[in-house]
Amino acid sequence: MKYDYLVVGAGLFGATFAYEACKKGKKCLVIDKRPHIGGNIYTENIEGINVHKYGAHIFHTSDKEIWNYVNSFAEFNRYTNSPVARYKNETYNLPFNMNTFSKLWPEVFTPDQAKAKIAEELAGVQIEEPKNLEEQAIKLVGKTIYEKLVKGYTEKQWGMKATELPPFIIKRLPVRFTYDNNYFNDLYQGIPVGGYTQIIEKMLAGSDLRLNCDYFENRAELDALAEKIIFTGPIDRYYDYKFGPLEYRSVRFETEILDTDNFQGNAVVNYTEYEVPYTRIIEHKHFEFGNQSKTVISREYSDKWTVEKEPYYPINNEKNNELYKKYADLAATEKKVIFGGRLGQYKYYDMHVVIKEALSLCRKEL
Repeated sequence: MKYDYLVVGAGLFGATFAYEACKKGKKCLVIDKRPHIGGNIYTENIEGINVHKYGAHIFHTSDKEIWNYVNSFAEFNRYTNSPVARYKNETYNLPFNMNTFSKLWPEVFTPDQAKAKIAEELAGVQIEEPKNLEEQAIKLVGKTIYEKLVKGYTEKQWGMKATELPPFIIKRLPVRFTYDNNYFNDLYQGIPVGGYTQIIEKMLAGSDLRLNCDYFENRAELDALAEKIIFTGPIDRYYDYKFGPLEYRSVRFETEILDTDNFQGNAVVNYTEYEVPYTRIIEHKHFEFGNQSKTVISREYSDKWTVEKEPYYPINNEKNNELYKKYADLAATEKKVIFGGRLGQYKYYDMHVVIKEALSLCRKEL
C-alpha cells in the first residue's frame, strides 16, 4: 500500500500531524520503535493509577485555541502544578514565593521584607553580568535560596558544576512576591482525566500503525511506502551523525508500587540536596486526585546521555547550537523529509508548543 505520509514517531507531534492529515483525506502510516504510542507523554494504568512513565507532564498554556484543541480529545481536570522542594529535613514551596521566603526567614512576612532580605544577601556581591548559572541564580534570589534549593538540584540535573553551566538555563526561574504556589502563570492548566494515552489513540485512529518498528532497521522499505516523511526522531541520527552527535541529558526512573494510600502528599517533590541521588519523586495518583488504596511512585534520576540511551533534554549551548545548525541547513535541502518535534528540531518544547508547531506545519503542508 502506498501512503501520502510516513510519520516516524507516535508522540504528540507525529500524532497531531497524522490526525490533521487524515482529516484532509491523506493516508498515513505511523511507526514507533517503542511498544506503545504516545512518546514521552505515554501513561500506563497501574493499580488504577495513570502513571506518567517518562516523567511528570502537566499541560499548561495561555493559548485558548490550543487549550480547546487538546480538550476535544479528553476532559482535563483542574490540577495545578505546585511542587515542593525538600532540603535535608526542611520542605519549601515552589516556585520561589512568599511561602518560601517566610519559611526560610521567619521574620519575613511582606514582599518588601522579602526583597530587603534578598538585597541584604546581595550586599557586597559584585555580579554585573552573570558569567555562569551560579552567578545568575545568586543575583536572582540570593545565597540562601541558591545554596539550599538551586545548587544541588541543578548540578544533579545537568551533571555539571553550577559554575560551569551557562546563565541562560536559570533565567526562566519563577520568583514571585505573592503567596501563590502555582508554578505556571498560564491561563489554562490541567491533566487529562484518564491519562494522556487516550489522546494519542484518538489522534491515530485514522492512520495505520506499526509499533516495535525501528525506522533505521527498515529504512529503504519504509521510505518506499510514502510520498513524504514526517521525521520526529533525532535529526543527527537521521544523518548518521555526519557532523557528530548532538548532546542531551537523559533520565531514568525507578517506579515502585507502595502499600499505602499516600506516600508524600504531593505529586512532585524535588530533592535539592546533591547527596540525594535522585532529583525528584513523582507520586502519580495526585495528578488526578486519586483515592486508591495503594500508590505508585517514581524516583527520577538525571543521567549522562549516550547514543544508546533515550535523549530527553537538548543541551542548547553554543557548541550544540552550532552543530544543530549544520544539520538544520542539510534538512532544509530535503524535498521528501520534514523534521519536527523536540528531537527533530533539537529544542525543548512544552506540550502546548509541540501541538502549535505541528498545527503550523499542517497549515503549510496540507
